[in-house]
Amino acid sequence: AFKYIDNQVKFGPRVPNSSAHVKCGDYLVAELKRLGCTVTEQKFTATHYDGSKLNARNIIGSINPQATKRILLASHWDSRPVADEDPTNKKGAIDGANDGASGVGVLIELARVIQQAAQKPSVGVDIMFFDVEDGGNAAVAKDKFTGFCLGSQYWAANKHVPNYTAYYGVLLDMVGAKGATFPKEAFSNQYAGEITRTIWNIAGQLGYSSYFIQEDGAAITDDHLPVNETAKIPMVDIIHLQMNNPTKTFFDAWHTHTDDMRNIDPTTLKAVGQTLVQVLYQEQ
Repeated sequence: AFKYIDNQVKFGPRVPNSSAHVKCGDYLVAELKRLGCTVTEQKFTATHYDGSKLNARNIIGSINPQATKRILLASHWDSRPVADEDPTNKKGAIDGANDGASGVGVLIELARVIQQAAQKPSVGVDIMFFDVEDGGNAAVAKDKFTGFCLGSQYWAANKHVPNYTAYYGVLLDMVGAKGATFPKEAFSNQYAGEITRTIWNIAGQLGYSSYFIQEDGAAITDDHLPVNETAKIPMVDIIHLQMNNPTKTFFDAWHTHTDDMRNIDPTTLKAVGQTLVQVLYQEQ
């Protein structure tokens, strides 16, 4: 997973309408195909809160596409176009190693593990990389999502397969930092309480309760919200929230130029990835 994250970061910031964005998207498509996934590219034009048009694509890789019972696993793959939380340099796009690339890296590795396993999960798995999640502005944008989560909003209203549904979904957001804490995010409890409890209990059984903490976290507007509310698929958000730091909701390098590979810890990636593998294999 670490290597897959590094490969994304090496393209540069994956900001829509940039060459790095195009090249990284092509890489993700090729990687999913190489691992035997059935790949769908959902290309669309997103409208930024400032009115500009963004060339966007959601990327979906399906494992066991014939299975009727499906699990949706997602992460956003774009990176923030501005370092608005950086203490010194707020200009320029960020690497987004943890915020964006980490969830994608874990899910590509998950696909690799499943495809190489002698016994596959009995359920179908859809790995979804949402685009244009991280270009919003809470101070300026007037919509409910303040300009964030454009790719998931588009997919929830225009599914890649007509009448697509999943038993449940899991979103990964910022899952690579050392010592990360994942409390039970409030919308996850509200819309997908049962699977939230299941995931956190499985993580505890695997010895990962220091990451998947048995505490309730804040409500975060993230890609799981359109999936829950518009697509009507119960979806959990595994997201790094700091419980004891009133000045910083997310990890320390969030939306700064220091969100780079130095922040990525393989032990955190392993905790998240192994938990997800276990969750998939316990489904019948």
